[in-house]
Amino acid sequence: MAIEKMKHLRMVAMASDREDLLRKLQHMGCVEIVQPEADPEAPLWASLARPDTGGLAAAHEEQLQAERALEVLKRYAPAKSGFLAPRPSVPEKDLLNPEQTRQGMSLAQEVHGLDRRLSAIRAEQTKLEAQKEALRPWLNLDLPLETGSTPQVVFQLGTLPASLPMNQAEGEVQAAGELAELTEVSASRESHYCTLVCHASQGDAVLETLKNLGWSRANLRDWTGTAAENLKRLEQETRALKEEASSIEEKLSGMGDRNAPLQKMADLACINVSREEARSRLMDTGETFLLEGWVPSERWPALERELSAYPCAVEAADPAPEEYPQVPVKLKNNWFTKPLNMVTDMYSLPAYGSLDPNPLMAPFFILFYGMMMADMGYGLIMMLASVVVIKKAKPDGATMRYMMPLLGLCGVSTFLWGAATGGFFGDLIPQLVQLMNPGSTFALPKLFDPLDKAVNVLVGALVLGVVQIFTGMAVSMYKQIKAGETMAALCGEGAWFLVFILAGAAAVSGQIIPCVAAILVVLALTQGYGKKGIVGKLMGIAGSLYNNVTGYFSDILSYSRLMALMLAGAVTAQVFNTLGAMTGNVIAFFIIAMVGNALNFALNILGCFVHDMRLQCLEYFGRFYEDGGKPFRPLDLDTKYYKVVK
Repeated sequence: MAIEKMKHLRMVAMASDREDLLRKLQHMGCVEIVQPEADPEAPLWASLARPDTGGLAAAHEEQLQAERALEVLKRYAPAKSGFLAPRPSVPEKDLLNPEQTRQGMSLAQEVHGLDRRLSAIRAEQTKLEAQKEALRPWLNLDLPLETGSTPQVVFQLGTLPASLPMNQAEGEVQAAGELAELTEVSASRESHYCTLVCHASQGDAVLETLKNLGWSRANLRDWTGTAAENLKRLEQETRALKEEASSIEEKLSGMGDRNAPLQKMADLACINVSREEARSRLMDTGETFLLEGWVPSERWPALERELSAYPCAVEAADPAPEEYPQVPVKLKNNWFTKPLNMVTDMYSLPAYGSLDPNPLMAPFFILFYGMMMADMGYGLIMMLASVVVIKKAKPDGATMRYMMPLLGLCGVSTFLWGAATGGFFGDLIPQLVQLMNPGSTFALPKLFDPLDKAVNVLVGALVLGVVQIFTGMAVSMYKQIKAGETMAALCGEGAWFLVFILAGAAAVSGQIIPCVAAILVVLALTQGYGKKGIVGKLMGIAGSLYNNVTGYFSDILSYSRLMALMLAGAVTAQVFNTLGAMTGNVIAFFIIAMVGNALNFALNILGCFVHDMRLQCLEYFGRFYEDGGKPFRPLDLDTKYYKVVK
């Protein structure tokens, strides 16, 4: 239950062994490879060079090809998996077989070819639809669309605005040229579709008149034959394209068996990308390469044995304190505290060389969560959901791997607090018994009723808050004393420990004046520590008194949310149960009560988590926690679709 110790790994090995060594390190999954820091003053540094990155680009391209093919199949032949089905397993040697890439690439290219043809068909269909729309206004025209003007006759197809009366347009054309005729072929809400025939001698005057009326010449000169003939041909082409698209979609729908090899190809490409990215952080000479990284101390002996088979020079040293900001952090916890990694990851990892907060946080987080939910029914649901998901889905993702066990532990706490308060989906059972037997006074056994003892619950919540704050103060004192700052610890948290003890003694014994005098003496002797001069010490005392009194008061008062959420959840559940009981029907009662409790549960399971997080991260962590740690990310066989069995 601590932060794992790390060793700074430095290795110089033969360039001919580089690929084999990287694969060995990836198989072991215990080394995070980092880029060495440049030393411009070192004469050897100028001889080092970055490796070629062509392999990284190729691996990215393979991954992209596989993912694109899977996206296509997801639309037509999605991979089938059962509810909560775990990721399938595959032996490492099978997944790393180069044949996977060759087979997957061939399948990906086939899928991409079909998808590209589908895209081309859709584009062509869109184009044909646009052409059909352009032809439909001219279906009543018997003349071929390629009909054009002659030296003696001007002939044009065009449109006029629909707002212009057709008889007005015809009249103005006749006025511009007696040997001209404007004929309407069809009309829509936007335009009149017309033909213009006039003698060439009057063409300029007629066209100028039409231009002033809003004439727009139709762009149909590239067509051959009548509009009806062209529309018929386009319909035939559309049907042919539709049949081809249906055939391709049917073929893609039958490619469900291609998902597995493509997923393996994607996972293999992901592994190759990780290895090539690590390779890009190495430094090369002509015959050797330099590798720097971090390895957990407990994994170093096994790694040293594996590296002994290669002609290389290896050094693994404990990091110096000035290196701590660069050291990656890996938490080592047991089954009880490991689920709290979810909370720590969401907040921030602890700095290397500091304390692991999970063991210090786990009891309080789980206890507080159960107190806020406080219902046996909700606790049972949480425990069952946790067990079912863990057993059936076997989650191995970073979030779900911690979320489900944490849900189960909080479910146990919720059930126990529910047993103490007599809550089972609120007062569901007493309401049901009373509905069936109006004279019944049945009630579940309980240690206390939070609605009747709200003040006691508030006091209990504040006492729990004091316990957690005292724990944080004790941890802070321990860290300061361990760092050699004993006086700072005694004059800081130590003095306020004594102040709280004296205040409690005054409240219990009634000896207020002596206790207050003792508190003032303690504060006067300790709160000026580190300040120079009388004025500085007086200012230090005043500032410390104000900051600590207001700070501790507000922090302790924050724990009243434990009482507030407990009462809110219980009251909400009782309200829905009462609404159901008002119907006088058992079936209606169950429907209303279960729907209401489901809403209450959904609201509280998130709300309690948020408020619990706030108490830990603000009121508790602020007293001792040093954040800013970087997660340990070793070169490993990280995959998306398959779980690799080493």
